[in-house]
Amino acid sequence: MPKRSATIVGLSEWTPKRVWDEPMFSLEAHARLAAEVLEDAGIDKAEVDGFVVSGVYESPMFGPSAAAEYLGIHTNFAELVDLGGATACGMIWRAAAAIEVGACETCLVLCPSVTPPFPTGAAPRKMDFPIYLGGDAWGSPQGQFEIPEGLVAATPSFAMVAQRYMARYGLREETLAKIAVEARDNAQRNPQAIFHDKPITIDDVMNSRMVCDPLKLLEIVMPCFGGAAVLLTTPERAKRTPHRPVYVSGFGEHCTHKSITYAPDLLDNPIRVAADRAFAMAGAERSAVDMASMYDCFTITVLVTIENAGFCGKGEGEKFVSEHSLRWDGDWPLNTHGGQLGMGQAGTAGGMSHATEAVRQLMGRAGERQLAKADLAYVNGTGGMMAEQVALIFEGA
Repeated sequence: MPKRSATIVGLSEWTPKRVWDEPMFSLEAHARLAAEVLEDAGIDKAEVDGFVVSGVYESPMFGPSAAAEYLGIHTNFAELVDLGGATACGMIWRAAAAIEVGACETCLVLCPSVTPPFPTGAAPRKMDFPIYLGGDAWGSPQGQFEIPEGLVAATPSFAMVAQRYMARYGLREETLAKIAVEARDNAQRNPQAIFHDKPITIDDVMNSRMVCDPLKLLEIVMPCFGGAAVLLTTPERAKRTPHRPVYVSGFGEHCTHKSITYAPDLLDNPIRVAADRAFAMAGAERSAVDMASMYDCFTITVLVTIENAGFCGKGEGEKFVSEHSLRWDGDWPLNTHGGQLGMGQAGTAGGMSHATEAVRQLMGRAGERQLAKADLAYVNGTGGMMAEQVALIFEGA
């Protein structure tokens, strides 16, 4: 893919909420995000000829066509992506690739995560989130052999990764706590963050409740609701938009398993292949990165991603985190919006927040957390149990 074939020209992001106090159908949420991101980019809906969705609640099948119908778009490219936490990043590169090959010219990428209204008398649900992540379906190996033994969803899986890292390389729990603390520090500069005005210390993390050894409560994301979107178009159309265009200059995707039980190596996860492909495609060096936006469902996710993405050697993650400041004003800015640890995990919109933050920084729209230099960003999404991995390289025009 040529380095400058597709650009991100607009974004929209809703403030995450623990309880979504404005019930709306998923189709309504898609429409609102679409209207907002088009307004932000200064592009008319009539120019849109492609879109990517992560699922439509009211239409479990035929989601893209349901969205096209509701939005009133006659599209040349309609895609649905299901990669867990890597979904948003996977949506972006697919939109960029579609533009590069000429399948479409202007593509919406929409990630709502809201509470729909329920029929009168029906009991509302607090979270529209599959607790077993699909593992409890009839015939599922996880449903038969893992869930009955307590290996349920994400937390114990990522705790196993942390335990393996500690056993192989040694790792102080305080180092993982530092990741959580600096994510919260960054959230103090982000008024949209769910933990804005709620800083924490390493002692706070270490004294928080143990959830699954060695992961403590303050090392785990807060599930919430929200929504986010970006708009991609051709470099030619980008010249008419009000913001600095952000090129999707490299991407990589790699998937090896679903359950952590079947991971080829708990510490050599698929992000290594994805990141190598992204940097090679962009023709960029890791040393040139001005900021990183890494999926951070748990603190251990960040540490192993830093290693596997090639920013330090294997087993050197603890040293890297200890020796660098990950704050927005530090020497290695990471998740300058607070990450999901500081901003909250609003479903696929939580994963999208890593991309929207990189876009903000490269556009020069990050407000009081704006970096002095923001020209090249590394973004990644982690799906499932360290399974699906997507890496992106963004460059400012």
